[in-house]
Amino acid sequence: MFRNVIGLPEALSLGSFTNGLIAWLFGATGPLLIVLQAAAQGHLQETETTSWIFGIYVIPGCLTLLQALLFRQPIGFAFSIPGAVLVGQTLAHHSFSEVIGAYLITGAVIFILGITGVVDRLMRVLPMPVMMGMVSGVLLPFGVGLFQAVRTEPLVNGVPLLVFMVFHLTPRLAKKFPPILAAILATALTLVVARQVHFAGAPVSLAKPHLYLPAWNGGAISQLVLPLVLTVVAIQNAQGIAVLQSEGYQPPVNSMTRWSGIGSIINGLFGAHTACVAGPMTALLTGEESGDPDQKYSAAVVLGILSIVFGLFAPIAASIPHAVPQSTISMLGGIAMISVLTDALKMSFGGGFKKSALFSFLITVSGVSVLHIGSPFWGLVGGVCASYVLDRDDHATLAQRAPVDVSQ
Repeated sequence: MFRNVIGLPEALSLGSFTNGLIAWLFGATGPLLIVLQAAAQGHLQETETTSWIFGIYVIPGCLTLLQALLFRQPIGFAFSIPGAVLVGQTLAHHSFSEVIGAYLITGAVIFILGITGVVDRLMRVLPMPVMMGMVSGVLLPFGVGLFQAVRTEPLVNGVPLLVFMVFHLTPRLAKKFPPILAAILATALTLVVARQVHFAGAPVSLAKPHLYLPAWNGGAISQLVLPLVLTVVAIQNAQGIAVLQSEGYQPPVNSMTRWSGIGSIINGLFGAHTACVAGPMTALLTGEESGDPDQKYSAAVVLGILSIVFGLFAPIAASIPHAVPQSTISMLGGIAMISVLTDALKMSFGGGFKKSALFSFLITVSGVSVLHIGSPFWGLVGGVCASYVLDRDDHATLAQRAPVDVSQ
């Protein structure tokens, strides 16, 4: 780990900084709005909401730094977005302390799964194309959102896209100055010219997080624990693991699971919900602009530092999603996701398990939710089941694959 810290200045580049910035920007806008909506559903006080925001950014930020520097991989931690929706629904019927009790049990279950190696063994037998079909389905809306954003705001969102394309026309310039960074600067300029930046009235103060005591309620536990565990392990973490594997890394599955559990427990004490590996954000960190594979961890370090700073200024953070148009965030996320989505689709349909990968992709894109569990989980389940019917011959090849050591 110390060697990776020492080598950070050499690994850090303009491209990796930009990808880390984009990943942070994605996590600091739309997902935060969902948390604020959930807090409003639960009629939480301002201190409770601020402590929640502190937990879901500072703790995952620390986990990102820990895992990135320990394993020299672009591993990005954040919080469960579907989990925030579920928590908002639960807060309408249960007290904040009862929900916190469910958080702590959820974190303990995830930690146990990590130390027993269950997730490790499961990830070894899942067909990679099926997993990447699920990941592609998750990432597809970001690509579609790019063009929806341009249609919504043709000038503000169209100019950065045009700048991005122009920079790609000159490879020598693109190598020195990442096209996505040019798109960010063009976005800032167009927002200022169009007067669509609204930071007036944002409170400037540090967060004052609180520690909360849990209460135990069977209804809250039954409503939250299983869906939150599945969301973290089988949806969010599975996406991140699949993305890292597709980039040639050997992700430390057990360590990622254990620290998701530990982070979720710490989050719960601050009144915040589950910590997890952020699938789309990890995908952004692995973009080609981040450099060579052994340099991309620097993008995660940027994300971790920005997340920590963002959480420390939680009162200001609550106003950020309202400062710029959401369509602009969608546009930048879509541009940054182009190369990532291209690679994900290639991994899904460029080899074996094509039919089952398509099942996984289509179920995920459908948005179907059963038992409060989102479509990525059912896409993974449906794709695996379909593989035993539609791609039986490919399982023989999978069985011959050498086992990968991910037991760190």
